[in-house]
Amino acid sequence: MLKKIKRKVKILITKSFKKSRKPYKPPPSSPSFPSPPSPEESDTMPPPAQSALKPPTATPFLFPQTQSTVLPDPSHFFSPNLLTTPLPTNSFFQNFALKNGDQPEYFHPYQIKSSSSSLTISYPSRFFNSAFLYQIFIADLTISASQNSNSQETHKISSFNDLSVTLDFPSSNLRFFLVRGSPFVTCSVSSRTELSISTIHAVLSCSSSSSRTKYTIKLNNNQTWLIYTSSPIDLTSSSLSLITSGGFSGIIRIAILPDSDPQYEATLDQFSSCYPVSGEAVFTKPFSLEYKWEKKGWGDLLMLAHPLHLQLLSGDDCDVTILEDFKFKSIDGDLVGVVGDSWVLKPDPVSVTWHSTRGVNEDSYAEIISALRKDVEALNSTPITTTSSYFYGKLIARAARLALIAEEVAYLDVIPAIRKYLKDTIEPWLDGSFSGNGFLYDRKWGGIVTKQGATDSGADFGFGIYNDHHYHLGYFLYAISVLAKIDPAWGRKYRPQAYSLAADFLSIGRRSNSHYPRLRCFDLYKLHSWAGGLTEFADGRNQESTSEAVNAYYSAALMGLAYGDTHLVATGSMLAALEIQAAQTWWHVREGDSMYGEDFTRENRVVGVLWATKRDSGLWFAPPEWRECRLGIQLLPLLPISEVLFSDVGFVRDLVKWTLPALSREGVGEGWKGFVYSLEGIYDKEGALQKIRNLNGYDDGNSLTNLLWWIHSRGEEGNEFEAGGNVCWFRHYH
Repeated sequence: MLKKIKRKVKILITKSFKKSRKPYKPPPSSPSFPSPPSPEESDTMPPPAQSALKPPTATPFLFPQTQSTVLPDPSHFFSPNLLTTPLPTNSFFQNFALKNGDQPEYFHPYQIKSSSSSLTISYPSRFFNSAFLYQIFIADLTISASQNSNSQETHKISSFNDLSVTLDFPSSNLRFFLVRGSPFVTCSVSSRTELSISTIHAVLSCSSSSSRTKYTIKLNNNQTWLIYTSSPIDLTSSSLSLITSGGFSGIIRIAILPDSDPQYEATLDQFSSCYPVSGEAVFTKPFSLEYKWEKKGWGDLLMLAHPLHLQLLSGDDCDVTILEDFKFKSIDGDLVGVVGDSWVLKPDPVSVTWHSTRGVNEDSYAEIISALRKDVEALNSTPITTTSSYFYGKLIARAARLALIAEEVAYLDVIPAIRKYLKDTIEPWLDGSFSGNGFLYDRKWGGIVTKQGATDSGADFGFGIYNDHHYHLGYFLYAISVLAKIDPAWGRKYRPQAYSLAADFLSIGRRSNSHYPRLRCFDLYKLHSWAGGLTEFADGRNQESTSEAVNAYYSAALMGLAYGDTHLVATGSMLAALEIQAAQTWWHVREGDSMYGEDFTRENRVVGVLWATKRDSGLWFAPPEWRECRLGIQLLPLLPISEVLFSDVGFVRDLVKWTLPALSREGVGEGWKGFVYSLEGIYDKEGALQKIRNLNGYDDGNSLTNLLWWIHSRGEEGNEFEAGGNVCWFRHYH
C-alpha cells in the first residue's frame, strides 16, 4: 500500500536527494473540472453531465460588432499568427505590446525592459517610506547583437502562455524565453552572432571557467552576475561598461548572484542546464491549480515561488523540493527556490451561497423588513439616470441584493416588484435598446466594449480600452444571476447574453475560434486580478479594489448556481478563493508584517492601489488620509462572501481602529461610514448597529436593508467564519 509522504523542506546545496512520490492521477470516474462559461471556449473539458438547463447553442451569442477608434493596433508587436485569436488586454507583459513597447515588466525576480533590438535586465532594489514603496528599475545588463545595436526594429511577441512570453528580435537572431519565476533569463541565439552586453555600472571583472561556458561578472554596484552558455563563448571587457563576444549560437542563461553568496552560486550551477521555454496553469479539479513548464536541456527545473505559492503548494499531489535558504528579494516578499517540473496549488475552499452562512436572527426580521419595504418602494420612484456601465451595474446589483434578503427574511411580497425592476433595467443592456450606452464586440483584441468606450478612452472608467472589465461585468452578472434565480423563464431567454458577459473575463479555454482571451483579468502567477487594461504604466499592471474582483468571480459562480452549471460554479468559486487569499496576502497589511518595511506597515492597514512593482497608500479617487475610502473600496459590495474576505477578526479590529479617526474629518461620506461600521459589526454588533441606524445615506451599491442584514447575520464574537472551515464541503468529499 502506498504511504503518503508529507512535503519536507530541504536544501539541495548540502543534500541532493529527491523524495519519491507517485504523481496524482484522477480516477476514471472523477468529474472533469472546470468548464468555461461557453462551450466554444473549452478545448479539453466537456460540459456538465447533467445540467438543470440545456447548454447554450453551438454558436455563442456576440454583441453587435464595432470598430473602436481608441484601441491601439496590436499588429505592431504580436506575430501575425497570433492576430487571428483574441489577445490579452491585462497581462503581465502588456507593456511589451503598447506604444513603443519599451516600458519594463516584472517577471520575478527581474524587471525586463525591451527597447528596439535589445533587452535590459534589472534586479531591482526597493524604496520604502510610510506612504508608498516601489521597485527601482536600473539597467543592470543590456543584451543585444553587436551589429544591430542601433536597429530601430521592434521586438515581436511570438508566443505567450499563462506563465511565460517569448520575445523575438528577428534582425538580431535573438529569442528570449521570459518565464515568470525563473532565476535565470534565457536567450536562444539562432545563428552565429556577435553579442554585446552593456551596463550602466562599471565592470570590475569578467572571468571565465576553464570550459568557457560560465562567466562571472562583477560590477561596481556590488552585484555579481553569472552567465552560462550551452557551448564555449569568448566574452571580453571591451570598455569600462561593455562586454562583447565573438560569434556564438546556442543558449545563454543569465542570473544575478544574490549577495554574492557562494552557496547560491552552487545552486545556480547545479540547475543552469535545465531551462523553461513556457509555462501554463492547468485547472485539474475543484480548488486545485497545477503549474506545468515546458523545459529543455537536462537535469531538474529550478523556479521561484512567492509567499502565496508557498502557502498553497500541496505536498500530497506534486513532487517538489523547496530550497528554503535560496531566496531572491521581491516587493511581493521573498521568492524561494522550488525544484520540480510541476506544482499543485490548493487554495482554501470557499462555499458560494446566495444567503448568509449562518442565517439572520429572527428577532431582527421586523427591522430588516421595514427597511426592505422602503428600499423596494424607492426603486420605481428613483429611476436609473446614469449611463455609466460601472454605476449602472452597482445599482442593479443593489436591487438584486434586496430580492435575496427578502428570501432570507421570508418576506416574499416585495419580490415581484424587484423582479419587474430588474427586468426593466437589465434587458435594455442585453438587447441593445438602452439609448445611453450598451455592450458591443471588438474583434481587434477580442472582447466586449461599451458604446461610449468605443469612441472615448476615458468613458466608463476606460472600459473601452479594457480597464476594470471584471468590476463592471461582475455587477451585471450578480443582477442577472439573481433575476435568473427568481424568474427561470427570463433566465433561459437571456442565457446566451449572460454567458457572453461572463466569457469576456472568465474564459479558460484555448480554442483558436474563441471570441475572448483566456482569463482577461486574472493573473495565474500572482493569483489575483489586474484592472489596468490597455494603458502603458511604468509600474506595470495595477488593481485597486480586491473586493470587486472577488465579487466578479463570486457572481459568476452564482450564475452557475442559477443555471445548474457545476463547472461554472467550480471555476468562479476557485478564482474567488484565490483572489481572497491574494488580497489577504498583499492588500491587507498586518501589524508586525515584514514584507513592506517598518514605516509603511506602521502607517497602513490596507494598500490603496497595488501595482506590479509598487504599493501605494493613495487611491485613484482619494488621498491616503481618506482611510475610510481605502477600507470601503476593499470591502464593497457587501455580500455573504465578504465574511470570507475579512475572516481574520483580529485584523478586522486593527483595520477599523486604524480607520475610525478618519471619520471625524469634515465631509466624510455617509456611504463610506457604512462600510466601516459593517466591519465593526463583526466584533461589536450592538455598537455598529446603533451607528448604522443613525446614518443619513448609503453607498450607491448599498442600502440600509443590506447593512441591517449584514449586522443581524453576524455570529457571536470569537465564532466568526473561517475560510474553508465550517461551511465548505469540497475538502470533505475530495
